Amino acid sequence: MKIYMLISMLSIMVAWNLQESTLKDVKESRFEVAVLPVGSTEPHGLHLPYGMDFYQAKAVSEMACEKAAEMGAKVVMLPAIPYGSNRNSLGFPMTISLDQSTLNMVVRDIVESLEHHGVKKLVILNGHGGNDFTPLMRDLYGRTRVFIVTVDWWRTVDDVRSMIIDEPGEHADEFETSIGLALFPHLVRMEEAEEGAVNTPKVKSLSYAWARFTRPWHVLTRNSGFGNPLKSSREKGEKILEAAVERIARLLKELSDAEMAEGFPY
Repeated sequence: MKIYMLISMLSIMVAWNLQESTLKDVKESRFEVAVLPVGSTEPHGLHLPYGMDFYQAKAVSEMACEKAAEMGAKVVMLPAIPYGSNRNSLGFPMTISLDQSTLNMVVRDIVESLEHHGVKKLVILNGHGGNDFTPLMRDLYGRTRVFIVTVDWWRTVDDVRSMIIDEPGEHADEFETSIGLALFPHLVRMEEAEEGAVNTPKVKSLSYAWARFTRPWHVLTRNSGFGNPLKSSREKGEKILEAAVERIARLLKELSDAEMAEGFPY
């Protein structure tokens, strides 16, 4: 079954999807692991939707939670957060950005709610490279009984990506466009796709990965794209998603089965 066909079937109410569940469903369920999809709202080239990061985080979470539930995991998917930290993209019209501190406050309150309801583990399923929850996890360590894991979903398949994707990129590229073609082809306008042209910094040493700085995306790129989407395909996206969903579902099942004790997870 094709990935996008599977997604369309997920509108059927299921106990692991909180926004589609009723109070009766929730009362009859026990949740060990919550999954929180987080994305962003920003342009992705001329051919992908502004909601790309949000859509893919939500879709991967849906598929992984469904698979984990079938494996016996006591998992619940929370409603997704469609905004992320992307002030460096505000040079493009209608980018909507939250400060990371604001995003962290929202997640803090969600963690507090989960702890109140006895949910012991949280997986933040991140779909946007500009979001960074690592400092928040350190800040919350010892202040909450909820065990928090952050997963940048696309990093779960670095090995698979290298075997499937022909050209490297960062944004609205072959990888991301293939994901869009697999998940929501009706929102992808391949007739508008073009290679993302990027500028190089005048300070040569800033080209090295070890020199980190905030890149103003409207200066770095011509059309917000970074990479070549022209070799993208639905089939490539499906292969990548299959591997990602399998690995994330396995994580959810293992977390669900694991008993919380002093020193967890060791």
